[in-house]
Amino acid sequence: MNSSRARTGYWWYLLPGMLLVTAIVVVPLAMNIYYSFTFYRGILPPQWIGLENWQRLFADAKFWTSFRNSIAMIVAMVIVPTLLGLVIASMLFDLVGKRFGGKVASFLRATYYIPQIIPIVVAAIVIGWIARPDDGALNSILATVGLDGARQNWLGDPTWALPTIMVVLIWVQVGYPVVVFMAALARVDPELYEAAELDGANWWHRFRAITIAVIRPEIFVVALTCTIAALKVFAPVYALTRGGPGTSTTVPSYYSYSEFFQRTQVGYGATISTALTVVIVAVSMVFLVAQRRAEQAEEVR
Repeated sequence: MNSSRARTGYWWYLLPGMLLVTAIVVVPLAMNIYYSFTFYRGILPPQWIGLENWQRLFADAKFWTSFRNSIAMIVAMVIVPTLLGLVIASMLFDLVGKRFGGKVASFLRATYYIPQIIPIVVAAIVIGWIARPDDGALNSILATVGLDGARQNWLGDPTWALPTIMVVLIWVQVGYPVVVFMAALARVDPELYEAAELDGANWWHRFRAITIAVIRPEIFVVALTCTIAALKVFAPVYALTRGGPGTSTTVPSYYSYSEFFQRTQVGYGATISTALTVVIVAVSMVFLVAQRRAEQAEEVR
């Protein structure tokens, strides 16, 4: 009887967190879903219009363009940083740490992580100065080394705006997987590397056979969290290009914001954000299923 009361008492400790989650997540999400079925300008009461917003969404070329741009964001925030993070973390742990000591490796790891702690607006202002078409640092350097033909309007040209943001996001994002993977490598038995080295395995063979195999759970975590961040990226686009020029850098989160606050199409903005939420949930489920299957396959082996 006492143990039953004790177990019941634990729920009281969860109550404040559950109330906060309900107020901050559940209620706004429910309201957002409701508004996606209404015509609402934010002033007069919302009018129920059923699936009209969703029909408009599926026929909206700008919406599909924004999702195509999200694929570029996934490349810049997931694929490239994860691959670079794996290689950099392995080199810092397996090569730099052995040759120069753990303190040097830790210092370099912190250096890679610095862009993660810089406020994105501050970073965007600096990048904006660097990429200015007339007197920006990048074009000035290109002119100095005799590459005048390579000078571009990096953020104002539809051809170059998205690749420029992708480079910025790679720079910002790569420190996260480096830190996670180096922490994961700390639990790898050093004797595995030593035995492989005695057998004649070079760094690439050790990286492929030991590093990737051991830290596979962390790779899934990094890929999932970075994919979610890429799908809902907003601040760099807002601070650098405002979705332009044209729709070349528009992403779903910024498109939803512009419909909400710039065009006061609250119902349609809610539809965009609801669709984005559905995509994020679906992608998360795919990642979790893939991770579970990989773990089951590893147990069978």
